[in-house]
Amino acid sequence: MKKILSFMDWGIFALRLYHYILLLSQALAVSEFSIRTLLDVIWLSIAFVIPLLFWFPGRRTNKVWFCILELLLGGSYYVHSVIDPDLTSKADYLLPSLTMGYLLTKQTFWIIPVVVFIPFSFQSYLRLSWEQALSIGTDNLLFCFIGMWVSFVAKAYDQKNKLVAEVERQNKLLTHYSTEIEKMTLLEERNRMSKEIHDTLGHSFISLILSLDASIALMDSKPAEAKDRLTRLRTLAENNLDEMRNIVHEMGEEEESSLIRQVESLVIRFREHTGTVLTLSLPEIEGSIRFEVRQAILRVIQESLTNALKHGKASQLHLELKFSESVLQLSVRNNGNPIDKPNFGFGLTTMKQRVERLGGRLQLLSVEGTPAMTEVRCEIPLIGVMLHGEN
Repeated sequence: MKKILSFMDWGIFALRLYHYILLLSQALAVSEFSIRTLLDVIWLSIAFVIPLLFWFPGRRTNKVWFCILELLLGGSYYVHSVIDPDLTSKADYLLPSLTMGYLLTKQTFWIIPVVVFIPFSFQSYLRLSWEQALSIGTDNLLFCFIGMWVSFVAKAYDQKNKLVAEVERQNKLLTHYSTEIEKMTLLEERNRMSKEIHDTLGHSFISLILSLDASIALMDSKPAEAKDRLTRLRTLAENNLDEMRNIVHEMGEEEESSLIRQVESLVIRFREHTGTVLTLSLPEIEGSIRFEVRQAILRVIQESLTNALKHGKASQLHLELKFSESVLQLSVRNNGNPIDKPNFGFGLTTMKQRVERLGGRLQLLSVEGTPAMTEVRCEIPLIGVMLHGEN
């Protein structure tokens, strides 16, 4: 069902081919081959081939000109075959009517009355009654409506399949987006908590140590025992402070993690959730950057990948990250639908403001062509950065 339109197109094409093969066999069925027979064969060949220059399954889709030429060439041969006394078997116009009904558009709606009134063109010549002519025209109309119904069913199935595929793609994208949001939220919360614990409990422990020092100096009664006990308390407090610092350090490990590893992890999850082709170009040496810069870059990447699938319907993406001593550069390109007027949605606007607060800039570029290309560029200055691995 995924290719129902293509299947229907080829089915209609096969019926039309059968119709013209049948007419050709009728033209060649005469007892003696003559110039008229040759002309009929040429006429049929032209009537079959010329309209296909404007509609062919999977290649050409100019339905208006196909229907016009089918009426002019195939319709005229139909009338000729009916009134020609030398043709032993007369043609009908049912399958061409079905084909034109299948390819009917708003611009070719006038075809419906034409196929009905074609039989009346030879009514007087054959001395047909009005009932006979109307019966033939009704048959043509019936097959035209059958073609329209087949087209409607095929388009309905195609739209349904596209909708199912879009829903599935959006679900994958939503799952990936939710995962990334959860990870980012937890990361920011862990960073906030680690700083808060360090700033509050750390100062509390220092105050405790200073208070104990003062108490030791002021003790008068049982000075030896009190001093010994207070000394142990001071040691315990110092140990607690060291332990708390270790906990804070462990909680803040994500803050000090490698940006390259985080990007690789994000890309792996993106590929798994969406099945999209995404290539990477990452540097071997990573700059030591602040947590805020790293989070901004990750958010820009996430928003760019999401927009490429959701709005651009991209099938291929490329992510490039570059470090220098003064600038971090990010580029996310995709082959999705080009943007007529590149503008920032809510997500990218938020990212743009975030990048600009860090002294950087964010650009959105879109170029039409074969293939089309849309790119998000981001630059954030890194002043006085030392690169890992350098002496």
